Amino acid sequence: MVSIGLCAALSARGLAVQPFKKGPDYIDPMWLGLASGHPCRNLDPYMMENDDIVATFMRHQSQVNLVEGNKGLYDGLALDGSNSNAALAKLLDLPVMLVIDARGMTRGIAPLILGYQAFDHDINIAGVILNNLGGSRHEAKLRAVIEHYTDVKVIGAIHHDERLSIEERHLGLMPSNESHVAAAKIKQIGVAIAEQVNLDTLLALSQKTALSVPYKARISPLPGEVKVRIAIARDRAFGFYYADDLDALVEAGAELVSFDALQDEKLPQVDGIFIGGGFPETCAVELEANTSLRADIKSAIENGMPAYAECGGLMYLARSIGYQGRTFQMVGAIPGDVIMHDKPIGRGYVQLKEQDSHPWPRSNITSRLIKAHEFHYSSLENLPENSRFAYHVDRGYGIDGKRDGLMLHNLLASYTHLRSIGNCSWASRFVEFIKSKQALKPN
Repeated sequence: MVSIGLCAALSARGLAVQPFKKGPDYIDPMWLGLASGHPCRNLDPYMMENDDIVATFMRHQSQVNLVEGNKGLYDGLALDGSNSNAALAKLLDLPVMLVIDARGMTRGIAPLILGYQAFDHDINIAGVILNNLGGSRHEAKLRAVIEHYTDVKVIGAIHHDERLSIEERHLGLMPSNESHVAAAKIKQIGVAIAEQVNLDTLLALSQKTALSVPYKARISPLPGEVKVRIAIARDRAFGFYYADDLDALVEAGAELVSFDALQDEKLPQVDGIFIGGGFPETCAVELEANTSLRADIKSAIENGMPAYAECGGLMYLARSIGYQGRTFQMVGAIPGDVIMHDKPIGRGYVQLKEQDSHPWPRSNITSRLIKAHEFHYSSLENLPENSRFAYHVDRGYGIDGKRDGLMLHNLLASYTHLRSIGNCSWASRFVEFIKSKQALKPN
């Protein structure tokens, strides 16, 4: 909420704000991108090498660059903190603004802040934003304690306000593409933040020289003059796409043609299909009702059109989705049924080992180990015993705990979400795969 509000408030001042999000996340970046007017970029120490992180940051840095962390400042997978928010701040030489939920706290906030400072003296904790305060008296007590015991500036004090909350689902925010009031909500949060955070002090404490070391974009594009058209589902059901992956597809020679799986009756005239993640189960009634598009997609895939689907896209291409006691008919290109569960089936980072059967070209691939992530409350059941898979799952769950990347015709469908960066240049490989199939078509 604070990051969204800062993006909106600073943008309202006429500043160009570039948001970044640490870790594997689609939903927070959707809100941050909408609030700032610029696509949010993900910085992930697990899936990206340090050079990739720096290159991505440098490539997109603007007047104001806001990096939203995940979890706490020092949290992370590694015991040494090498993939924590603090490590990212050091890598990019960024000051840290602590956002502290101060409900019920008074004097105890001082040792909390002092502990964060003492834990790593290389971290520049430039300011603190107090959140969820009980009122003006609570704010005054906290300010007095922090001023007396620490040297950290209080740059904001946000009082508890139910109007600033955003509906949540599955441990995260509801995607902004599903919220009909997203723009109004962002404006409301931005006004509240502008009133309760000293933006001038924030900007002054954050002032630094932009990174200027030349970066090397680790993308291997195909010749730019050769274009393939890829249909991409972008609607209330499907919206989980990394901005850098879409850039990589375009740089590899693709023209992205959006379609609405809820409304459009036919696929556009394209050479391939890409359906990313989302929550198709929440739109299952509408997806099922669009029988014309479902039949068109099924026919295209069965006739050999190259297609790639991740998580929600896999669910949509399956035979059916079982959700809240009902069964909804889906595309049927995948001979299996999706069942929703109350708890996550696969959640967190994964490591895949690409098998020889993987259909995409392997140009410029130096390792078959792929770092990626998954987050799904569904499972894919009733697949034929002879089903073929592109990946062995070394870490994570995938489709059945051991395998992921179902292969049918020229379709690759997985629960895993990939990032097209470093060794995992899936975008250029998918475009190259589409081109190879075009070359086989009769003139």
